[in-house]
Amino acid sequence: MPPAQPRNRASCAAAPSSSSSSVKAPLNSDSFLNELTAMYERNTEKGSVWVTLKRSSMKSKVQRNKMNTAGEAIDYRCLIRATDGKKTISTTVGPKEHQRFQASYATILKAHMTSLKKRERKDKRKAADSDKKAGSSKKVSSSK
Repeated sequence: MPPAQPRNRASCAAAPSSSSSSVKAPLNSDSFLNELTAMYERNTEKGSVWVTLKRSSMKSKVQRNKMNTAGEAIDYRCLIRATDGKKTISTTVGPKEHQRFQASYATILKAHMTSLKKRERKDKRKAADSDKKAGSSKKVSSSK
């Protein structure tokens, strides 16, 4: 039996993956809003931006259960993530700064909704009135 050869440790090490949409540390709210604006501007002509909001305590389930049994209050925050498929950004917003963040976020949304197509809707009242008028004129013409 041949003697065992030593392994090359460098070849066994896993190479770090370089993904463009890797999860990074959350940004502060102002930086997030600036990045979100840039993301909307990059995707004005073609593309989509997905924004998700989620309640989070930023703690694991085990830690939350321990805090509940100990009687400690859990500080819930709003975790906000945005992605365009290539880049992902996130931030957390506490209850104190939530109003200011929502106002700024609404302003950004209103400013970048110009590329949306207007939906064609039928007014239910007008459609019902036109059907009644068409039906009544048919009855009058058929009775003659």
